[in-house]
Amino acid sequence: MDTKEITMPTKYDPQAIEQGRYDWWLKGKFFEAQNDEGKQPYTIVIPPPNVTGRLHLGHAWDTTLQDIVTRMKRMQGYDVLWLPGMDHAGIATQAKVEEKLRSEGKSRYDLGREKFVEETWKWKEEYASHIRQQWAKLGLGLDYSRERFTLDEGLSAAVREVFVTLYNKDLIYRGEYIINWDPSTKTALSDIEVIYKDVQGAFYHMKYPLADGSGHIEVATTRPETMLGDTAVAVHPEDERYKHLIGKTVILPIVGREIPIVGDDYVEMEFGSGAVKITPAHDPNDFELGNRHNLERVLVMNEDGSMNERAGKYQGMDRFECRKQIVKDLQEQGILFKIEEHLHSVGHSERSGAVVEPYLSTQWFVKMQPLANEAIALQNKENKVNFVPERFEKTYLHWMENIRDWCISRQLWWGHRIPAWYHKQTGEVFVGHEAPADGENWEQDKDVLDTWFSSALWPFSTMGWPDVEAEDFKRFFPTDVLVTGYDIIFFWVSRMIFQSLEFTGDRPFKDVLIHGLVRDEQGRKMSKSLGNGVDPMDVIDKYGADALRYFLSTGSSPGQDLRFSYEKVESTWNFANKIWNASRFALMNMDGMTYEEIDFSGEKSVADKWILTQLNETIEQVTKLSERYEFGEAGRALYNFIWDDFCDWYIEMAKLPLYGEDDAAKKTTRSILAHVLDQTMRLLHPFMPFITEEIWQNLPHSGESITTAKWPEVNPAYSDEQAAQEMKMLMEMIRSVRNIRAEVNTPMSKKIKMLVKAKDDSILKAIEKNQAYIEKFCNPEELQMGISLETPEKAMTAVITGLEIILPLEGLINIDEEIARLEKEYDKFTKEVERVEKKLNNPGFMKKAPESVVAEERAKEKDYREKRAIVEARINELKGI
Repeated sequence: MDTKEITMPTKYDPQAIEQGRYDWWLKGKFFEAQNDEGKQPYTIVIPPPNVTGRLHLGHAWDTTLQDIVTRMKRMQGYDVLWLPGMDHAGIATQAKVEEKLRSEGKSRYDLGREKFVEETWKWKEEYASHIRQQWAKLGLGLDYSRERFTLDEGLSAAVREVFVTLYNKDLIYRGEYIINWDPSTKTALSDIEVIYKDVQGAFYHMKYPLADGSGHIEVATTRPETMLGDTAVAVHPEDERYKHLIGKTVILPIVGREIPIVGDDYVEMEFGSGAVKITPAHDPNDFELGNRHNLERVLVMNEDGSMNERAGKYQGMDRFECRKQIVKDLQEQGILFKIEEHLHSVGHSERSGAVVEPYLSTQWFVKMQPLANEAIALQNKENKVNFVPERFEKTYLHWMENIRDWCISRQLWWGHRIPAWYHKQTGEVFVGHEAPADGENWEQDKDVLDTWFSSALWPFSTMGWPDVEAEDFKRFFPTDVLVTGYDIIFFWVSRMIFQSLEFTGDRPFKDVLIHGLVRDEQGRKMSKSLGNGVDPMDVIDKYGADALRYFLSTGSSPGQDLRFSYEKVESTWNFANKIWNASRFALMNMDGMTYEEIDFSGEKSVADKWILTQLNETIEQVTKLSERYEFGEAGRALYNFIWDDFCDWYIEMAKLPLYGEDDAAKKTTRSILAHVLDQTMRLLHPFMPFITEEIWQNLPHSGESITTAKWPEVNPAYSDEQAAQEMKMLMEMIRSVRNIRAEVNTPMSKKIKMLVKAKDDSILKAIEKNQAYIEKFCNPEELQMGISLETPEKAMTAVITGLEIILPLEGLINIDEEIARLEKEYDKFTKEVERVEKKLNNPGFMKKAPESVVAEERAKEKDYREKRAIVEARINELKGI
């Protein structure tokens, strides 16, 4: 056997392999789009992570899937652009920076807007570098020459263009409306930034006295603190109980204000008392009803959730503190007569966790209906956005069909400042790309835009739009696929689609690949409160990036959640270790073979032909499944080929020629080993980039890096169905002999007599041709092969397609000794059964022992009985031979 010193260490060490490789890739510019007109472009824009800190497992999963797609497409000859970038994340980033300032005993107001924004840019630079380090650790093939940030100059110009255009089309407007208000961050939230949770609250039933003294009317609320802002009581105009009261007034308790009773179809007669208190400044439905009846809007809270001067004696109290006090006061006055426990859904801020307050405020809105209609219509056209899995299209359409106007202004300092100015004297509003010429007479709107407003433009603003002649915009837009989680279809996917249609006339991406959420082993969502979060960087430190990537990409099907398990990550490490060891063996036996010396012209063994046929099938499967984004199935196909076909069978069979004296057979085997390993590493590369590059660099190869090596293609010349059938028969034969040996406790090292009876001449010729394999892997002392062989009386047999395997018991097993051994086993299990029975029949034990202990003993009894029955059946079988 010729061996050669190779640079691959004996032990698989992912940290050593991954060290420095990413920098080498970047230095070689392997991930940069070439703008090569001879290649078809392929584009993915990374969903920009918030520039607020560490990436979580969901990011690792999302970006791994994108990396698999882009690495494969690059190898298939596409001019790939995978564009990286980050999101300024207005609310989240400002909250982090304010938290940092508080720890220093300062607030943003101490710094002022300009200095605070400068401070936030410093934060951005620091944390952006952290994110890049994490991308590097994951091995992501990103084109950093085109990295973008949602607040960079080009994207800011795109944001202003979109705002001004929509405003001029009357699709952006400013108005006083009830919005979702976060009292913690003191900013407005869009509907989808509100998370609803079931909270145990109460219905507070009150009697509002009629102003004429003729009685009272009963109302109920879950938020009694808002009654201070009531400006009417509403009843249904057809309700016989209250028809006569419409037009009369009631006295608002505590406040003493006289408010009207109005009739409105909005009121449900059957619900509660059939009368509803109306607070137009603190409830969206009351706001609409108030508009219909021209009611005053009385705002009783400050932006921080405390009560204001309109709340009278409660001014300065926190809203929940006020609730307790007002309930006490109303009870003392006999107004509040019943408190009924009530579990209800309460909105919470997605960012701060604070209870959201419906709040009257002047904000900027996008008029959604016209934009949504275009996006809905697109899904009936040929160039629709394809959702994978398809069922998520319904989720998307349901959202678009029921959409409400989008509140886009945020009361923050970090973000895209709204390009609107107000004249200091006249109050006139000016909206434009730049401030009016006489800027000193105007004041810019203090608010910034919702972060999702700029993110919605990401697929085209990153390509140079609004310059429609920009080289990247013309070449790489629209993009090919967006990879994202189902939890942001509403936040982001829908908005990208309607903004892209409005401003480019095209869909932003052809496909949307939707994945689920990463959950813990018990299926729970990962959260700080549960303490079950997993840092992907810690996993990489222990098992390597390849093991984590392979687990994430193959652990679930599209659209499904993924359960994280260290055990499963460890098993993917074992897979990588198996690949490493098999590759080392192959490389050590290649005798310094070069790429040019690979030669298939010699005679191939059945194992050679079979592995090439299996490789063709694997190439076809992996390519087809990956094109359909079924990476779990693609990964399984690769795993089965590498672990079972290549490592467990072909490498073992390759040892015959490699350790033999036939130089021509050695050369052919080395060539096939080199070729199959090369092609397999290429197929596996998108999933496990580090280990595959390391092995490929040690293999005979052509080219600088596996990242730009050609994607494998099926070679019909290497498919041999007859050889595949012969090999299948050979493998079945070897397995059968191994199974019989195991059944009778005869080790593989012991030589045995073996007869192989073939159905016909063609099968006999096939097994005779492969006699060397049978002798090697079945270890017969004597081997007879024929069509009409006599079967000895005492023998073990196995029937496979076209063959009967006969192993005479003489020499295979000493029947008397085996029966004696089994009878001892039988006695042992009988004693165990009797011991357990005695315990279970003991009233004292049954009375005192815990249920779990009794259950354990019953399980033991069942297990011993089953084992005894198996041994008994084997004894009878041997005695009958």
